[in-house]
Amino acid sequence: MKPKIRKYQEKSYLRLPVKTRIIMPGDDMAKIIQEYAGSLLEKGDIVTISESPLAITQGRAKPLSEIKPGFWAKILWRFVSKVPYGIGLRAPASMQCAIEECGSLRIIFAALVGGLGRLVGRRGKGDFYRLAGMQAALIDAASTSPVPPYESCVIKGPLHPAREAQRIAEETGVEIAVMDINDIGGSWMIGGSKGVDKKMIEEVMQDNPQGQGAELTPICIVREHHG
Repeated sequence: MKPKIRKYQEKSYLRLPVKTRIIMPGDDMAKIIQEYAGSLLEKGDIVTISESPLAITQGRAKPLSEIKPGFWAKILWRFVSKVPYGIGLRAPASMQCAIEECGSLRIIFAALVGGLGRLVGRRGKGDFYRLAGMQAALIDAASTSPVPPYESCVIKGPLHPAREAQRIAEETGVEIAVMDINDIGGSWMIGGSKGVDKKMIEEVMQDNPQGQGAELTPICIVREHHG
């Protein structure tokens, strides 16, 4: 169980993960927040949204049965380093999605530089993902999510996360942060509404209080704690 309160600088913040139903394509995250968290929200709250559920609402979960890895995908996945928090693009299907998102030339270049980096001992430096770009880094391989039906899908990163965060904020009346978080200390805000302090929300959410399994907690309320 993660502690409910986490400090940032001289302030304490309460984190309240909110359980929902399984998010589906076509859902509106603003309506999900209103339905499941509306009665809990207070003025000054920030709601964090995990990036994969937001992407799912945009139809960005692609079943493995619909992915046909091409020539480059079958070769280039081998040039991506293993990461401790998941498969990432080290699989032909997810590599094919990266090529579709970012273009084959950019992915080929990133793979070549990443492969050369590994040869000279730069393992774990993230050269491939740095060069391939954010959308490549946000792709979740099949089996990353344990929640059906998404365990057999590659989930691409959400489109226009900052714009979506601002839209949802205006509809819900609270600030919104779209987060990419893992269980080994990775915490990044990939898009937020205008009033969100990026450094604060990344630190406050670093231990991933929403979890990364089958908790069905795609959103979390973050509130300054005065107790």
